[in-house]
Amino acid sequence: MSQRFRTPRRALAAAAATAALTLTLAACGGSGTGSDKGHDSGMAGMEHSATPSASASAGDMASMPGMGAASTGNGLAAAQDGYTMTATAAGLPAGRATQYRFAITGPDGRPVTGFAVDQTRRMHFYAIRSDLTGFQHLHPTMARSGTWTAPLAALRPGTWRMYASFTPDGGAGKGKDFVLSRTVKVPGAAMTSSLPKASGTATVDGYTVTVQGAPMAGMAHRLTATVTRDGKPVTDLQPYLDTYAHLTAFHQGDLAFAHLHPETQADGDHGGPALTFHAEFARSGNWRLFLQFRTGGKLHTASLTLHVG
Repeated sequence: MSQRFRTPRRALAAAAATAALTLTLAACGGSGTGSDKGHDSGMAGMEHSATPSASASAGDMASMPGMGAASTGNGLAAAQDGYTMTATAAGLPAGRATQYRFAITGPDGRPVTGFAVDQTRRMHFYAIRSDLTGFQHLHPTMARSGTWTAPLAALRPGTWRMYASFTPDGGAGKGKDFVLSRTVKVPGAAMTSSLPKASGTATVDGYTVTVQGAPMAGMAHRLTATVTRDGKPVTDLQPYLDTYAHLTAFHQGDLAFAHLHPETQADGDHGGPALTFHAEFARSGNWRLFLQFRTGGKLHTASLTLHVG
C-alpha cells in the first residue's frame, strides 16, 4: 500500500518549475516503532472529521472498482495480464487486529512464489478505507504454498480496499510492476470523513513538512517535500526501505493507486531536509498522499491532500 527506488521505466518529462502546492499535510500520528518489519502503518491520527452514515451494503461493495470483472490499471483490478490477487475473505472483523490472507496466481493458474525484491521487500501491502482514512502499509509474509498473510491493525466499520504491490522474478510477468487489489467489508455503523482542505504545510509529530511541485494528470513531474523542526532543516532522516521517505497516493472517489518514486537512495542517517519524488498521476482531482519517514528510530506518517490538475 507504497516510490520504488529504481529508474522510472517511462521517459520523464522535463520537471516543471516548482511552485507551492495547494496541499494539506494533515498531521498523522505515524507513530510506529522503528522497525520496517511487519506493521509499517500510521493508524493513530489518520482520521478526518467524521459524520455518521450507514454501512455500505454488499451491493455497494460489489459495485466498487475492482470488484467482479477486472478494471483497467491504477491498482483497481484484481487481475491483470494473467496475474490475479485471490482471497477468500469478503469481510473482516471490526475493532481488533486481524489477518488478511491472499495469494497471487500466475497465467498458469498456480500460486506465484517467486518475487523480486523491491525496496527491501518482495511484497508491499496497503489497506485504505473508502473515505481515505485508516491507511496501513504492511509487509506480509509468504508461506511455501504461496499464501501471503498481512497482519492488519484494528479496522473501523466500512469498506476497505486491500492492495498488493509486487514484481514477479520469473514467468511472463518477470520484471513488471503490478498493483492488484480487492475490497472487504468491515461490519458495523460506518462513519464517513470529509477530506481536509488543501494547504501548503502541516506538522507531524513536531515536524513541519512543506511540499512544492506542479503535478498535472498524465504527465511526469517532480514533487519536493522539505522537512523542518522548530524552524531548522532536518538532516538526520534515517533509511526506511532503502530510501529516506516512502510516498503512496490514492485518488478520491475511486481509490486509484499511485506510487511516487524517490530520486535518492538512502546512505546513512543523514537524509533531508529535501526529499524529491518523480510523480505521475493518471487522472485529475484530489489525491490523498501518505508520506512516511523515520527519525530517531521512529516512523512518522503524514497524510496529504493534493489537487492534481
